[in-house]
Amino acid sequence: MRTEQEIMNLMLDIAKQDERIRIMILEGSRTNVNIPKDEFQDYDMTYFVIDIKSFISNDEWLKKFGNIIMMQKPEDMALFPAEESGYSYIMYFDDYNKIDLTLLPLEELEDYLNGDKLMKVILDKDARIQRHIIPTDIDYHINKPSAREYDDCCNEFWNTTPYVVKGLCRKEILFAIDHLNQIVRHELLRMISWKVGIETGFKLSVGKNFKFIDRYICQDLWDRFLSTYQMDSYEKVWEALLLCHQLFREVSGEVAKQLHYTYPKYDDNITKYTLDMKRKYTS
Repeated sequence: MRTEQEIMNLMLDIAKQDERIRIMILEGSRTNVNIPKDEFQDYDMTYFVIDIKSFISNDEWLKKFGNIIMMQKPEDMALFPAEESGYSYIMYFDDYNKIDLTLLPLEELEDYLNGDKLMKVILDKDARIQRHIIPTDIDYHINKPSAREYDDCCNEFWNTTPYVVKGLCRKEILFAIDHLNQIVRHELLRMISWKVGIETGFKLSVGKNFKFIDRYICQDLWDRFLSTYQMDSYEKVWEALLLCHQLFREVSGEVAKQLHYTYPKYDDNITKYTLDMKRKYTS
């Protein structure tokens, strides 16, 4: 596997040698001092270019980066169309490095600089960037929820529970699992992240998809939360749902107390509904 320095030197050399490429900026986890480095980190790079169509019209120039074993071009996809402007290449190489390269026109530079703060300027041929940029993950820090946001989280959690129940009672396990995974458990994770935020002064990030959250919660909470992923039968999905209820009730009650918010009473009503339906359809 090529080293980080080898990849960075290669990408810089390509940018220096191509007059169409005017700016090169590194983004993402490789600019974040709070993220330990490992071989799985992508190289998230943006080239600001002139004549972007000349790049897009022919992929031959991409061979300079190495032997590509898999590539995705989001802007060319129909099933998963890209939402951002510019043009991007997601490339895996035979040494298992991964480069996510985005091409943007120079006229979009100012909007770009006002966006994500996890960036490091590697090359600026024309000295267009007149500000000192220090990479920071502050945009990803847990934010203190307002009372409305707290209630919205509770509302979404308990309002979605009947969908899970309906799927279980109808013997539509995929429907039930999907709502449990996508919404119920997600709101539980959101609430747990607010607990972490309170305990750490809202000064850190728990990462994409809450991937670092286990670093900041006790082992008991983590073990119980992980057990909610056991869902290979109707019985286990019922158990997972009820445990999610228990955990959400505990954590949201703690968050409400710390932030002086009011925990909603509809927990009682939806819990009763859940238990009534479970008795009716599993007895």
